[in-house]
Amino acid sequence: MNHLQDSEQVAMIRDSVRSFIEKEMPREKVKQWDKSNTFPRDVHDKLVAMGCTGLTVPEAYGGTGRNITSTVVVIEELCSRSMAVGCAYIQSSCYAGLNLVEVGSEAQKDNLLPKVAEQGLMFAYGLSEPDVGSDVASVRTTAVRRRDKVVINGAKRFCSGAAISDYIYTLVRSGPVEDRYNNLSLVLIPPTADGVLLEPQDTLGLKGGGTFDVSFSDVEVPSENIVGGEEGWNKGWLKLAGPGLDIEKVEVAAMALGIAKAAVDDAWQYAQERIQFGKPICTLQSIRHMLADAKTKLEACRLMTYNAAWMVDNDIPAAVETAMTKLFVCDTCRDIVLSCQQVMGAYGYVRDFDMERYVRDILVMPILGGSSAIQKNNICNRLKLPKK
Repeated sequence: MNHLQDSEQVAMIRDSVRSFIEKEMPREKVKQWDKSNTFPRDVHDKLVAMGCTGLTVPEAYGGTGRNITSTVVVIEELCSRSMAVGCAYIQSSCYAGLNLVEVGSEAQKDNLLPKVAEQGLMFAYGLSEPDVGSDVASVRTTAVRRRDKVVINGAKRFCSGAAISDYIYTLVRSGPVEDRYNNLSLVLIPPTADGVLLEPQDTLGLKGGGTFDVSFSDVEVPSENIVGGEEGWNKGWLKLAGPGLDIEKVEVAAMALGIAKAAVDDAWQYAQERIQFGKPICTLQSIRHMLADAKTKLEACRLMTYNAAWMVDNDIPAAVETAMTKLFVCDTCRDIVLSCQQVMGAYGYVRDFDMERYVRDILVMPILGGSSAIQKNNICNRLKLPKK
């Protein structure tokens, strides 16, 4: 069987998630979550009970073993209906599960991975800062050791899902700023810890989990919260810039793919139901061509996304391919959604139709998880294109 087709196991997971969505995530509920910026914790808990967050957790820790393709399927399907649920799933299975498996200490794996699989424990990323975006090695948030404690001071920006998470996966400066790559560490900081202040940002889309500015004022956490344990101190860059970043690019592509798929489905149906000049608008050549382009581009995005997932699953070096996937899929899915909005005309611009939400959510995808410009740099650099 072609590796870009769903295997029997993956097809079963896709069908199960689709059934879950229809039962637990009806469109009217999703609209309300978006309107009120509410995270449906009960839905997340039911998703955990299905075993979905265990798809990135080894069996020894209560999961079903790492399966990136199946994880991408869950992300795609959830995000086709609700970013509130889809993003929270990523915070559990990917931000927490995958990172702990890859760079956590044995004690952290023993303690936290069963909670990912069985309770849906979540991490939020604390990487960006008010003056630090793509250049994360320039972070200014500091951490110092005081006996068996780590004391953190500084601020983070665009910390999505911080309020609903168990820990903020925080990149800190743990030594002199001059040695920028060798004096970084990752620390797990509970958002409820003394000295942590969360300030919500009013974003255009991605409603549900919320996006926050986070400040740390003499926040103390135990030394065991250093990601990787004692060996992780001052090794944060190596832990951050590994294969985990490749997987994150595929995660974001899957999010964009899910949104675009929903937009195409809605526009396709609308074009058959909307009557103008006595006949459905799907009979008009201009509409037919827009829908044909959207379907074709969506298929290309699907193939790229699942090829990248397959490469990661099979431990094939994929830094270039995942960057290409993130670049192409996110940019193309944005174009697909905006085209589908045009098919629906004015109805694609009002809140009574889900298309308006798809537009708000898709616009951030070329920015999220490394901008399109950064991906272009990564592709050229990885392929050793001379700079001079």
